[in-house]
Amino acid sequence: MPTSPEPPTLLYLMKQLELAVRARLDDLVRGDGLTALQYTALTVLERHPDLTSAQLARRSFVTAQTMAEMVTAMAERELIDRHRDPRDRRRLVLSLTDHGRRLLARHRDDVAALEAEMLADLSAEEARELRRSTLRCLAALGIPTGGAAAEGEA
Repeated sequence: MPTSPEPPTLLYLMKQLELAVRARLDDLVRGDGLTALQYTALTVLERHPDLTSAQLARRSFVTAQTMAEMVTAMAERELIDRHRDPRDRRRLVLSLTDHGRRLLARHRDDVAALEAEMLADLSAEEARELRRSTLRCLAALGIPTGGAAAEGEA
């Protein structure tokens, strides 16, 4: 008697979800000449100003080389600013410009609607539990999320 196939692993399902969300986010921000990765980096800088490029790369889940290219592109568009760290003048850090803040604000409602669409079939408690469980999984893998601060990052 043939056995039924195993259900997909949770890792596989999470990757499918990540790819679907990234594709939808790309569609949302493309009109402003952004990628989902750039949008994510901007949201990280909104919550955590004055990060180095390496810190921003880690928090945005991209390589340092990819971030260097993204920083150049975003700085040329005046979405971010590079300046000396006021606490350590040897370090060059990044922050959002007013233009970058306005760009994020312009997409905030659409990104919130995408999240609401993704969670539409879950109750409010199920959505809270999904957030808690996801944060615990990230912590178990040693990935810093910033706790509650990570809630708004795309």
